[in-house]
Amino acid sequence: MPQSTPSPTRFVVADLPVKRPTSFSVQPSAADRAALAEALGITAIRKLRFDGEIRPEGSRDWRLEGKLGATVEQPCVVTLAPVATRIDTPVIRRFLRDMPDLSEDDEGEIEMPEDESIDPLGREIDVALVMQEALALNLPLYPRAAGAELETAVFSEPGVAPMRDEDAKPFAGLAELRDKLGGSGPDDGSA
Repeated sequence: MPQSTPSPTRFVVADLPVKRPTSFSVQPSAADRAALAEALGITAIRKLRFDGEIRPEGSRDWRLEGKLGATVEQPCVVTLAPVATRIDTPVIRRFLRDMPDLSEDDEGEIEMPEDESIDPLGREIDVALVMQEALALNLPLYPRAAGAELETAVFSEPGVAPMRDEDAKPFAGLAELRDKLGGSGPDDGSA
């Protein structure tokens, strides 16, 4: 098996002590944060820190418990103005030597286990990779600047009349027509 390049964020499982936890602290450089922000498609990562421990779980598995802290900047989904968000979240991963069986459904798709904290145990545990995944999963999906609200947006192809909310409610027009004609509907006794 090929040897990997030594790294302070990668722990060789065979070298981890089994009687005590192994602590870690990851604080990427400004250049590493900029590269990660670009990979995640966000404007910037101002601060990023991931601290925790890796400890044995049972006789063959390992557990990582950590705390992710980050300050990220993303464009507002309405105005594109920069929106800063603070993320502080616990992170738990269990690295299992024997993963649960993954079943295939009728269409050939594999059902993922319900426990999203489990990963297959490999030769190494890369805490930087766990940090990146946890950050990606905790980014706001639709960041909004304070006071930013989406006004009525109308989109259509050139030469085509745009569809508005009222057009999607055809019976609203019938009710308006009924009211103009002075009737109140089938139960008004005028049948």
